[in-house]
Amino acid sequence: MRASLTRRLTTTAAAALLAVLVPAAPVAGAQPSAQPPAQPSGEPPQETGSGPTPPPLGSDTAKPDDNGKPDVPYTPIADKSCVASLPSNVQLRTIPWGQSVLRFEDLRKFATGKGQTIAVIDTGVNRHDFLGGRLSGGGDYVVDGGDGLDDCDGHGTQVAGVIAANPGDKKIGFRGIAYDANIVSIRQSSKFFEYKPQDKPSTEHRPGAGSLSTLAKAVVRAADRDVDVINMSIDTCRSADRPISGPERELQRALRYAVEKQDVVVVSSAGNIPADFCPEQNNADPKHPKFIVSPPWFSEYVLSVAAVQQDGRAAEFSMNGPWVSVAAPGTQIISLDPGDKGRLVNVTMSDNGQRSAIQGTSFAAPYVAGLAALVRERFEKLGRPLRAAEVMERIRATATHPAAPDGHNSQVGHGMVNPIAALTTMIPAEEGIAPDEAIDIPFEMPPAHERDWTPVRVAVLGSGGGLGLLLLTLFIVHTVRRQRRDRVGSA
Repeated sequence: MRASLTRRLTTTAAAALLAVLVPAAPVAGAQPSAQPPAQPSGEPPQETGSGPTPPPLGSDTAKPDDNGKPDVPYTPIADKSCVASLPSNVQLRTIPWGQSVLRFEDLRKFATGKGQTIAVIDTGVNRHDFLGGRLSGGGDYVVDGGDGLDDCDGHGTQVAGVIAANPGDKKIGFRGIAYDANIVSIRQSSKFFEYKPQDKPSTEHRPGAGSLSTLAKAVVRAADRDVDVINMSIDTCRSADRPISGPERELQRALRYAVEKQDVVVVSSAGNIPADFCPEQNNADPKHPKFIVSPPWFSEYVLSVAAVQQDGRAAEFSMNGPWVSVAAPGTQIISLDPGDKGRLVNVTMSDNGQRSAIQGTSFAAPYVAGLAALVRERFEKLGRPLRAAEVMERIRATATHPAAPDGHNSQVGHGMVNPIAALTTMIPAEEGIAPDEAIDIPFEMPPAHERDWTPVRVAVLGSGGGLGLLLLTLFIVHTVRRQRRDRVGSA
């Protein structure tokens, strides 16, 4: 759901900031798999069900096979050049608002991500000084034999920066939420590659690399590497009136394998609009969504993350859906410069030269992926390691819930994440404390209160009698005085 990055990065010095301009659409959002989840030709019809929740897997426990290879041979698009950066001596030193709201300075008292490994399934991650020796390659589904450490788009590098960048310079305010964590990069998609077979109809042409099938394989590959968290800032969107497809079912199996079998926390971006197959916002009825977004649709196994803006409201580009789990900052992003391993970026530039701040649910998700790593580290140090499902529930339970029934809505899910609460709150279920049970207490109305009016009557009668006596006295005094005046006048 993220528009492609093209051409090159440029720099501009304004307000003492390094503004590296990434040519992209105004919303730099989630990177899509190249192909919509269509029913592959020749396969039997799949099980129907495209409501707010996908059809359950049931006894289908087989995990997708992973050969570590692209699904088709992709080649670089001839008229596109990978991101690059022009030299500049201006340094970006400001602290992004999301970092302040999530209280990064206080988080380090509890955890930094040390000892945790996060898989970034994206467009690859370029080597960068602010990731140091904590970055390793995990595979490539775009170029056969690649290691995942080549990011032509720049998107995956920026996502990794939000998770784990550590400039090591106190003069630079930006850093990742889990700045001591390790990153494993798996390249699954790219807008700079295409599949264009010479011996097949033009309808077989794919203007980008990646599919739901390779996404499922990438999830399995990451899970088998014993990572602690997976971040996928990758989405596909389709109409909800279609049945679940074979590739979607593969992804569902892969996600269950990662969470239930390999104990991995899985985080995904909620998706952006407009998108190729979802041009508008989802309808307001959570029981009848107009569009389906994957992986967020598989909310049983995924923490999907919406984007909020600085005033706390859901960003207009953030895709709504009943599967949204939580929200995180997704606007005015600062992250790693994909074209210069020693610099940062904070501005994008579209093909027509228009500049805009970096934003998208792609960059909200890594905040939550990094938080999941902090939670795992924190409770491991306390001698109470949490299972993946417990980590995900802790993040949901401690979020700042919206004013909605059961504290959840389709815009921000359970609300903006609260990292300090996620690291410190006591969750009764984790302590073996059963939830409170409802108690049937009979309700009885108290007896009617019969008011005693006697004191009121006595008071009224007494007051009336006193008033009458006073009037009588005044009348007598007045009469006596008048009679005296009459006598004096007669004399």
